[in-house]
Amino acid sequence: MRSNWLGILGGLAICTLPAMAQPSSGPATPQTTAVVSPHQHRPMKFHRVRSDATVESENWSGYAVTGSAFTKALGSWTISAVNCSATPNSYSAFWVGIDGYSSDTVEQTGTIAYCNGTRAAYYAWYEFYPAGSVEIPSVPVSPGNEISAEVSYSGSEFTTTIKNVTTGKSYSKTGRVRGAARSSAEWIAEAPCCTNSGGVLPLSDFGTGYFGEDYTGISDTNYATETSTSGPISAFGSDVQEIIMVSSGGADEAVPSALTSDGTSFTVAWKSE
Repeated sequence: MRSNWLGILGGLAICTLPAMAQPSSGPATPQTTAVVSPHQHRPMKFHRVRSDATVESENWSGYAVTGSAFTKALGSWTISAVNCSATPNSYSAFWVGIDGYSSDTVEQTGTIAYCNGTRAAYYAWYEFYPAGSVEIPSVPVSPGNEISAEVSYSGSEFTTTIKNVTTGKSYSKTGRVRGAARSSAEWIAEAPCCTNSGGVLPLSDFGTGYFGEDYTGISDTNYATETSTSGPISAFGSDVQEIIMVSSGGADEAVPSALTSDGTSFTVAWKSE
């Protein structure tokens, strides 16, 4: 797998809190469909490249594909229950998106699981970084739910769509993102941002995360489309980037498996906070 050194270093993200995005549907009432989230998501925070060309990141684990002018990324995953007794006051997010691997914006949608003390909570969200993350209360999610998500680009606008396939609830949001490079697509387990010092938050013990068609039964995921390639992750050949999440000291925190034989799917194993 090829590592895009210049792109990675150019896209190295420092986790500072931007101004929050405005909710699309007014104040937080029972009728609200989206509200500003206290948990934020960011471009990849690069750590180093291993001798086997696997990329280490301090906030992402999973797969990215690189190219030019991406117009679509589709993903699916099963929501994993978090073990809050083992990792109280911790956070984990699963998502699909465009940009952020080697650029300064991310257009993404996903689910988050976090431990408030030892009590677990789950919700769906979208984010057009550098605007803030937005929670989607109209699409409630729970452990075991199958999630389908898509980020697309057309006519200078991005559209994020997330569906809880188990319940049938879905939500879409369209917006513009200034300076979006559309240079990558990703399928990621993440430690969200930020601590007061600017670092990523502790990673919840989610056990094993399951991404893609072979595990969810949702067809045509995990797929992406750009100017020269359209298909599953493996269709991007040498432009497929495997990403392992590590601590600032280099200890493994979340490790992806190899892609399945059809190139669509993988797991991510939690290792440590």
